[in-house]
Amino acid sequence: MQFILPGGEEKSEEERIMKKYLSLLLALVLALSCVSIAASADEIKDLRDYQTKANEISTFCYQYSQGAPDLNVLTNVYDHLLTNDPNGALQPALATEWYSEDGNVTWTFVMRDDATWVDYQGNYKADVVPEDFATGLEWVLNNAKNEGANITMPSQMIKGAEEYYNYTRELGDAAKELKLDKFYEMVGFAIDGNKINITCKAPTPWFPTLCCYNCLAPLSSKLIDEIGVDGYFGATYDTLWYNGPYVISDFVDGSEKTLTKNESYYNLANVKLFDTVHIQMIDSLEVGFTAFQNGDLDVIQLTESEVASISGSASNEWHDYITSTKRDKYSFNWKWNYHKVFEDGTEDINWNTAVANEAFRKTWYYGLDLTNYLARTNSLEPLPLQNYAYTMANLVSKSDGTEYSQLVLNRLGIDMSDLSTYIRYDAEKAAAYKAQAIEELSAKGVTFPVTATWYIAGGDQTAKDTADVIAQILSDYLGDDFVTLEIKTYVKNLRTEICVPGYQSFVNSGWGADYADPVNFLSQELVDSDNAYFTDNYTHANDAQEEVKAVLREFTELVNKADAITGDIDARYEALADAEAFYLEHALCIPTYYRSFLQLTSINDYSKIYSLYGTQSQRYVNWETDDGVYTTAQYEEFMK
Repeated sequence: MQFILPGGEEKSEEERIMKKYLSLLLALVLALSCVSIAASADEIKDLRDYQTKANEISTFCYQYSQGAPDLNVLTNVYDHLLTNDPNGALQPALATEWYSEDGNVTWTFVMRDDATWVDYQGNYKADVVPEDFATGLEWVLNNAKNEGANITMPSQMIKGAEEYYNYTRELGDAAKELKLDKFYEMVGFAIDGNKINITCKAPTPWFPTLCCYNCLAPLSSKLIDEIGVDGYFGATYDTLWYNGPYVISDFVDGSEKTLTKNESYYNLANVKLFDTVHIQMIDSLEVGFTAFQNGDLDVIQLTESEVASISGSASNEWHDYITSTKRDKYSFNWKWNYHKVFEDGTEDINWNTAVANEAFRKTWYYGLDLTNYLARTNSLEPLPLQNYAYTMANLVSKSDGTEYSQLVLNRLGIDMSDLSTYIRYDAEKAAAYKAQAIEELSAKGVTFPVTATWYIAGGDQTAKDTADVIAQILSDYLGDDFVTLEIKTYVKNLRTEICVPGYQSFVNSGWGADYADPVNFLSQELVDSDNAYFTDNYTHANDAQEEVKAVLREFTELVNKADAITGDIDARYEALADAEAFYLEHALCIPTYYRSFLQLTSINDYSKIYSLYGTQSQRYVNWETDDGVYTTAQYEEFMK
């Protein structure tokens, strides 16, 4: 394999691997000689990244996607009105400035005039104009075009958005033919020269943070004219237009994708980009570790066994190079499936009746010590990853500085000051709930042990090892007389193959905020809602048995009442914390962890865009890299 470097210089893969390992050897020799050296000045120009095959792109339709595997790639090829810096602060992007002159009801965004759309080969297609944002939002709100995806945020915030969505739903397929006239008439979206004015339903001080998410991304009407409505909904990498720092120049499903620097990018002179980013799809992290050692990847997450092997031997070549990733924006929890079906389509009545029972859920909630499960993510420091809220920590704070998730923990009586043990585990409570669940459910004809089904990607040894840990935890703490874990496999995509049809009993899934307000987390679990992501795709709560659905309706009412409070942010956060605590008190999910991996890397995570909302944190922009491998000591300095 050959790599073409800038200036036409050709360098073999073997030369690059040799350079990497010579750099590593030199660092080791100098360390042994007690000589301190700075990081190599040779930065990576062609980045080799990876994803596991369970995280392949499922759609190229940017406005439609709600999944991280899609958005982590597509955010690199689209620019939004705003972006973030490494500290999370809002920064100009396609909008050079933004403001509100009426108390956060109407927001004005002043557009730049030098951005363009290009195709996958970098050829000019059109200028980026303010109308592109109208076209993008109309697409999101048009049920016939976007099938109701991503409507929650704009319909909650923007004047007339919900009414326009309902209008298109009533029109049916005829709504595919709508242009912008009716949209402008009904929705609080207006264009005045180079200015976009968006009117909210009520004061919405957090609205600019939504401008970093794809529901407000631009879309050129000229692209729709070229490939059609159905063509964009089913777009492929070579039919898309791009206005961001990269284009997707090549894509092989389930194998690899290549992002190439967009030479027409308006901000090219002011940002540092890679010439190319190659994203390799790997079967498992073990396979990825081998690829890293062979010089085929510039970063790899380490498995628990690899960490034990490396950290346990001072002579291991990677001993002084294990680092922790910066904690990402996702709050993870185990989500119940309230309407499970078998793969032949028949209902799993035994599971559905059991999970509808609150004592059954609370037996899990209080009865499991998940320390060994947390160790699957970070075996050296698992307990700091403990998560007991639904919303991600440090997303927002009250005016007195009290962080929002702490409000929730206060209501639950959870003290996070000592992380030396797994906090929620309470054997006495769990035993009482277990006895109650067995009594109540046996009277309803439930047979024990209840079989819980957990799915993993076929051939992924890391996922199999994790599933085995979960099975052992359930056996050790709940007992084989209460529940047993059935481990099954899927081929490519957990959500589409398993969770949407509802074959799983429970699944671990995370949510990262689309904008800076806790309701974005909680609204994904509402019932009787048109676009609650987890309700629609994972929990199937709208089809739950009435025993649990009544509780979910009460939760939904609490969230909606809290969301109606817009003028007093402190009161809003207090009311949302009440709703979230209610959700957790009824064990409607089991919070699991925050995510920070152990890794070997040539990338400084602390140089990346960092934000606990939106999609911008995954952009390959302004990354600091080294052609060698960063040491543990170097990362400690980055953290400082």
